[in-house]
Amino acid sequence: MVLKAFFPTCCASADSGLLVGRWVPEQSSAVVLAVVHFPFIPIQVKELLAQVQQAGRVGLAVLGTWCHRRQEPEESLGHFLEGLGAIFSHEPWLQLCREPGSKLWSCKATRWQAPPGPAAPGEDQIMLIFYDQRKVLLSQLHPPAVLLDRQAGDAPASVGDLAAVFDTVARSEPLFQSDRFGEGPVRLSHWQSEGVEASILVELAKWAAGPVCLLLASLLSLISAASACRVFRLWPLSFIWSKLSTCEQLRRRLEQLTLIFSTQKARSPAQLMRKANTLVSVLLDVTLGLLLLSWLHRKDRIGQLADALIPVADHVAEELQDLLQWLMGAPAGLKMNRALDQVLGRFFLYHIHLWISYIHLMAPFIEHILWHVGLSACLGLTVALSILSDTIALLTFHIYCFYVYGARLYCLKICGLSSLWRLFRGKKWNVLRQRVDSCSYDLDQLFIGTLLFTMLVFLLPTTALYYLVFTLLRLLVVTVQGLIHLLADLINSLPLYSLGLRLCRPYRLAAGVKFRVLEREAGRPLRLLMQINPLPYSRVLNTYRLPSCGCHPQHSWGSLCRKLFFGELIYPWRQRGDKQD
Repeated sequence: MVLKAFFPTCCASADSGLLVGRWVPEQSSAVVLAVVHFPFIPIQVKELLAQVQQAGRVGLAVLGTWCHRRQEPEESLGHFLEGLGAIFSHEPWLQLCREPGSKLWSCKATRWQAPPGPAAPGEDQIMLIFYDQRKVLLSQLHPPAVLLDRQAGDAPASVGDLAAVFDTVARSEPLFQSDRFGEGPVRLSHWQSEGVEASILVELAKWAAGPVCLLLASLLSLISAASACRVFRLWPLSFIWSKLSTCEQLRRRLEQLTLIFSTQKARSPAQLMRKANTLVSVLLDVTLGLLLLSWLHRKDRIGQLADALIPVADHVAEELQDLLQWLMGAPAGLKMNRALDQVLGRFFLYHIHLWISYIHLMAPFIEHILWHVGLSACLGLTVALSILSDTIALLTFHIYCFYVYGARLYCLKICGLSSLWRLFRGKKWNVLRQRVDSCSYDLDQLFIGTLLFTMLVFLLPTTALYYLVFTLLRLLVVTVQGLIHLLADLINSLPLYSLGLRLCRPYRLAAGVKFRVLEREAGRPLRLLMQINPLPYSRVLNTYRLPSCGCHPQHSWGSLCRKLFFGELIYPWRQRGDKQD
């Protein structure tokens, strides 16, 4: 029978002693975690294993002996180590040995109660697999896509076997901390034998994190309770809050801060990774916002922006007036219905006049408004982008009104033409059953229908032209807002911490392992080196991407074209959770 023994590379040069680890009978595998050195008392070793088992909930035992014969020319120590099997009885009992002055290894497993076989009495063949204990401890194996890359001659390993190895090392972390600073009763060799990886600053930060998080969590809970007040749920306020992307972004920022400063420990590595990704995302967002704030307040750029806003608004108004004058004439040589053309043109010109009057009325307060709005960048770049999107929506509200008027008028004529077309074919729309049924019409109904159909057909080109022009303007504004929302959504949802781990420490996110043959010689155990395959960047994005409340397209291209053709109001970029009208 072939047994797999996972041996840490950090223990290859350790002094002789006992092998401590876990036996996995389902895979016939032994996971060695540490080497116990002399002098020790057997009862202290057993107490240590019991404490680790209680803290890490993993069954540990003494699996065998380890003999490094670099300073033991005599065989007395080897016989003494073999005699320890009577004190620490384990089935099977491993005996690993490294030859003096050589890279060769001898390894055997003895079963005391097993009946001897004809080939190897009481012994099993062992496949020795070396692994980096630190990388396995810090890595997170992703079972759904574990890839086992094996070279020629490598031994197979199952997903369950690898999961058991990673789980054993992860749960045995108390064993690696038991002998810190030489205070433990038993001297061990493991990945932290050369020194504890910590610092005074890290320890102080851990002690201070608890009270700070508790204070900030209480403050955030008060803010959440105030935002949930019934006053903000009244109809005018609730309607405004639901339409402003700034309010949505502030609500998301509150959720992010609540998650970051929560005093509850993460129940799984996925929750811990999400918390870390959220923290890094918020820090980057606030940093970019502070840089934007410093740039705005340097050289009085806010005043320059306020001074340039009124001329830009006047220029946009002049361009729209020129466009309406062009439409009220003979646009592109088309002959329009002059009466309807004049009515629509004067109606839209009056709206432009009202909008310009509103802008000039707000001119004295624009700089103060921009100054206070610029301070919101200290909450993050995404908050500033949301305010910019809402500002664009308010400044182009007249274009939105033009689009709504044109779309409603165009849709009314399209619906009238389709209804009158059914009248000519002897059909009608059944409202109750939501279908087209046959119907007989008299001569007067057909005559009136013909007149109305003719009027709508000749008025349709004028209405369609206004609808086309203002729809293009509206789509231009919506495209700009969509790009702003996509940028904010990208900052909010990118798993920056996970991407940084994948770039700097790729072994932290493991997609699987691969084995490399170190030694293959007749009469010697097969020695393999287990290496970690990092998770691809695409899977890192898909696995750890943060939930987003930003904008996203609600329509396919076919649905969008159909709505545009029939004059239905479209909102290509909407907040998540909004219902489609």
